[in-house]
Amino acid sequence: MKRLLAVLLAALTLLSLSACVDTAAEPEQETEVPPSSAEEPVAEPEPTPEELAAQRLEVLVSSMTLEEKVGQLFFVRCPADNAVEDVSTYHLGGYILFGRDTADQTADGLIQTIQRYQDAASIPLLIGVDEEGGTVVRVSSNPHLRASKFQSPQKLFAGGGMEAIVADVREKDLLLSALGFNVNLAPVADVSTNAGDFIYARSFGQDAVATAGYVSAVTAQMSADGMGSVLKHFPGYGDNADTHTGIAVDDRPYETFVNEDFLPFQAGMDSGGDTTAVLVSHNIVECMDPDLPASLSPAVHKILRDILGFDGVIMTDDLAMDAVAAYAGDGAVAVMALQAGNDLIISTDYRAQIPKVIQAVEDGTLSREFIDTACRRVLQWKASLGLLESLL
Repeated sequence: MKRLLAVLLAALTLLSLSACVDTAAEPEQETEVPPSSAEEPVAEPEPTPEELAAQRLEVLVSSMTLEEKVGQLFFVRCPADNAVEDVSTYHLGGYILFGRDTADQTADGLIQTIQRYQDAASIPLLIGVDEEGGTVVRVSSNPHLRASKFQSPQKLFAGGGMEAIVADVREKDLLLSALGFNVNLAPVADVSTNAGDFIYARSFGQDAVATAGYVSAVTAQMSADGMGSVLKHFPGYGDNADTHTGIAVDDRPYETFVNEDFLPFQAGMDSGGDTTAVLVSHNIVECMDPDLPASLSPAVHKILRDILGFDGVIMTDDLAMDAVAAYAGDGAVAVMALQAGNDLIISTDYRAQIPKVIQAVEDGTLSREFIDTACRRVLQWKASLGLLESLL
């Protein structure tokens, strides 16, 4: 028995030694280590043309002085004197020409005059005009520039429908562009069906839905032509009096604006896209702000931004009008207009207003970030009109 146990023990010992030898003889298996993801370079996506343009625009804004940024926020009535010098002195965003500036001019003379303004600008100017057709015709009222005045939208539609209106817009854009204009402060987006209303003759003269169709067609054609359009007079003029001569108070309910007045503005924003701006009236609209004219009201601008979703340039009507003169005790009405949310100031007395805005930034009344945002919007509008190709 002892012998059997000894044999078994010896056999087990031999088997154990054999297993150890076999294991030592086997080559060790290499474990495959997956390549580290850090070793594989990840290609950065190429920026889109829109992203590149935005980056270049940001570089331009960051390179500008405070005085240059503030100047870009002023789209001013062309002065009777020192117009060329003021372009560079005040770093103006643009000039609006009125009948006085186009009267008796030949086409060549007007082209050369506008070019002198552009030559004086380090950043190309907005050159605007009110050429609505009908009663407001700053260019075609001069027979040297067009044989006859552009007709009103009401008359055009009565004679040839929307096709006649679109053809008229196309002809208007070609003429204005050839003369050097890049913005037409049109169309009138106000809803008016009463011939007794102050704004009626300048409007489409039909209900909100029809007016929205008209505004959509006009802004789409202007955009296609590269002409800047300006929807006016937000939030809708209604049956109010002329704000050139005094205060107009609008007591209509908010639902009327939502269901009617806003429709043409929304249509124009959608159709005009980046080439469209919005001009705010001086009417006091009680359901939105009972104390301030719309042009100076943060509440009205909040509706335009947040409710209608507009992210383009918002501009005032001319701040020299009597309807707003009394609201800035220190005379700094442009500061109030910027605080309300405007990006672009239409002003006759820019020589007084620009220094007040610069001072407001320096003393903290207006933030530099706000000025940057407004300036960025103005420059983006200029870029969409093809004015900044040499800079971006």
